[in-house]
Amino acid sequence: MKKIGMILTSLLLVAGLVTGCGSTAPSATPAPAPTPTPSATEQAADVKAIKDRGVLKVGVKVDVPKFGYKDPKTEKVEGFEIDLANVVAQKIGAAKVETTAVTAKTRGPLLDSGDVDLVIATFTVTEERKKSYNFSDPYFVDGVRLMVKKSAGFTSLKDLNGKKIGVAQSATSKKAIQEQADKVGAKVTFLEFATYPEIKTALDSGRVDCFSVDGSILFGYMDETTIILDDSFSPQDYGIASKMGKDGLAKLVNQTIADLKKSGELVKMQQKWGLK
Repeated sequence: MKKIGMILTSLLLVAGLVTGCGSTAPSATPAPAPTPTPSATEQAADVKAIKDRGVLKVGVKVDVPKFGYKDPKTEKVEGFEIDLANVVAQKIGAAKVETTAVTAKTRGPLLDSGDVDLVIATFTVTEERKKSYNFSDPYFVDGVRLMVKKSAGFTSLKDLNGKKIGVAQSATSKKAIQEQADKVGAKVTFLEFATYPEIKTALDSGRVDCFSVDGSILFGYMDETTIILDDSFSPQDYGIASKMGKDGLAKLVNQTIADLKKSGELVKMQQKWGLK
């Protein structure tokens, strides 16, 4: 009996050893690596291309005091719209802004060809133009006005019946004035010029009787011999234009305008140049 008990004890010990050898300690399962998520500040391809280049190319006016004007002494282009271009460049992360002089006639083609990334050049937003370009929300609102010589004695558009009005090529001024002239029964003739200084020269020489463009532009050409009539037509919304298909850039530009409006910085920029 004692012998049988010893045998059973031995068998139990062996079984215990086998069981112990077959068991393993539980191992911790590694946590899966987090799936990378796109950065909130990740840039669209068209915006990144400008950042990588380091230069934002912008078409600007160089003959519009306060907006975009080339100082003949310093050769430096400055104004409200130049400041705006610099803010957009900062948002993109571009090191500098490269400006190209544009007119109402050349700004569209230069944008189409890719010579400039943006046009910030008193570019009025219209439904027709929105078919060809991306436009930001307005950063400035103006109206078409009339500048005449004080000595002429004109007081309104109606007084310009039978007279010649100088306007810029491809500008919206011509259509706005023609529509208003038809309403008041004034028959006017238009002469188109490439630049604003040319129109002012034509007014001074008597080649035209009136210089018409947006009021804020006219004020930059006033002198002691001229006046700007009270008439104001067709509100002009200025927007920043970009090429169709450059949706990332258009979105960034529009957000920049929205941020400037919300912070009040846009008004401060306008006030800096005497535009408010």
